[in-house]
Formats: sequence, C-alpha cells, structure tokens
Amino acid sequence: MSEDEHRGFDDQPAAPAFPTIDAALARRLIDAQFPQWADLPVGSVAVGGVDNRTFHLGDAMTVRLPSGPGYDGQVDKEQRWLPSLAAHLPLPIPAPVAKGVPGEGYPLNWSVYRWIKGETASDESIGDLTEFATDLAGFLVALQRIDPADGPPPAGHAGFRGGPLTTYDDETRRTIEALGDRIAGEAATEAWETALRATWNDKPVWFHGDIASGNLLVRDGRLAAVIDFGCSGVGDPACDTVIAWTLLSGESRHAFRDALSVDPATWARGRGWALWKALITYAEGLDGDPGKAAAAKRVLDEVLREYEQSA
Repeated sequence: MSEDEHRGFDDQPAAPAFPTIDAALARRLIDAQFPQWADLPVGSVAVGGVDNRTFHLGDAMTVRLPSGPGYDGQVDKEQRWLPSLAAHLPLPIPAPVAKGVPGEGYPLNWSVYRWIKGETASDESIGDLTEFATDLAGFLVALQRIDPADGPPPAGHAGFRGGPLTTYDDETRRTIEALGDRIAGEAATEAWETALRATWNDKPVWFHGDIASGNLLVRDGRLAAVIDFGCSGVGDPACDTVIAWTLLSGESRHAFRDALSVDPATWARGRGWALWKALITYAEGLDGDPGKAAAAKRVLDEVLREYEQSA
C-alpha cells in the first residue's frame, strides 16, 4: 500500500460505536416498532447467548438482537427457514413472530420469537443421558432428511459451520504451538491432521451448526426443544457431533453415534470441530477467565482421550 493510499485509509471516518444491548434498548425497539406489545414487560433471560442477546417479552415471546454486525445474516435466515423446517422435525424449534428493523440507535435487523419453556441441558437437568443422546440423534437424523434445495450454504455469520475444517487450519496450528506444554501438543496435532484427512464428499444436508448445551432445552429430564438456528445451513453435518465430546461420554456417546449412524470420517471431522473450539477457548480463557479455561481444558482432554482410544 502506498503512502497516499495509507493516508486515505486512515482518514476514513471511524465506524460508529456499537450500542449497548440491554433490556432498555429492547424496550425502546418494541415500543417504536410493535406498539401492540408496549404493555408487555421486557426482561433478561436466565441464560444469554453470544451471537445474540435475548430478552423475555411478556410470558410467551422473546426478543433477540444480534450482538454485532457479523451476526446480522442470521436474522433473515431464521425468519426464512425456521417455519418450513419445523414441519419436519420431531421437537419444537423457535417460531418467528415478527422481524424488527434498525432503529433507536441499533443498526441491525432483529427478531421476535415464541418462547419455548425448558431448562438448559446439563448433567443436573437431564434425567437419562443415554436417552437424551438418542433423542438428540433422532432430531438430527430428521433434520438431515429435510430437502436441502436452496438451503443456505456455510457462511461467515455462522463461523463457516458445515464447511471444510481447513478454514481453521492455520488458527488451530498456531494455537497448539502457543499453548506449548500446557497441552499434549503432539496428540492434538495428530488428531487435527486426522480430521483434515477425513474429507467430506457427500451431498449437502441440513445441519444445525451449534448443537451445544445452551441450545438444548430439557423438561422433565427429557430433551424438549432445540433452539438457536443462527449457524444452521446446508453442507457437511460433522459439526453437529461436537456435543459428543462437550456433554456426552461413555455409553451416551456410543448411543449418540450409533443412532446418528456416523461414519468414521464424519466422526473424525466432528472431533476436529470440537478440538478447534476447545483449543481457542482454552487459549482465550487463560487471558483472564479461569472458569472458561478450565471448562475448555476438560473438553480438550476428553477429545484427545477419545482420539487415542480410537486410534
């Protein structure tokens, strides 16, 4: 870049600061764009998200605001596809009620959904983990059977879930090197390279993209709903197996794999997705969030343990 080009780049006006997303902002947006709900209270939910900030709207709805410009594409995707996907799935998923537009200083589109009751999936809320794993696999099988025609491809707003693992090859290798002797670097590299070699050549299918505990709701100990389809699309479904290492283990992991009929190559790629996420989350947590680091390290150790057992 020349000096003149560099000067011109620096002289560009700075992008406006992204507004604080809180219940007060959600309140203003509802009042301005959907006055029919002005009498309904707006409040924070018990478990928030990363890509979106979610708020209760009365007892039956939620307001979801993308947390940054990079997640804006999730709104139109969910508005377009969730109603048609719901008809083919064995469990409830979010139902869009309305679509909001930029306003009140907030620059992005946003959504209102029906509220789905349930507790976040955890060891405490799940009654039988093996039964839970089998039910989840059944949901994913049904999702993969839905006609993928015209479905959204892997995209940046979804972290390229459903795409090739090579997207994160450089980042993964740099993170392994940076972590040094804090982890079993040689084993991590071997597991990662095994995942890269397990290339995907099948026809694209629907995937959720973020099958994590926070997006799985439980009632009476059973899987009751699957939420947050912002990372969903049509492509490689290997990313939907990550839950096998983050929540499941032993018998429940085997039941999940069997019910999902996952071939060895897809399982290896799924392990790669879990490995990448655990590595970068562990590295981030070491910079000041010990709880985050410890949780990521537990997943990382589980990934490498299962890899070594399968080798």
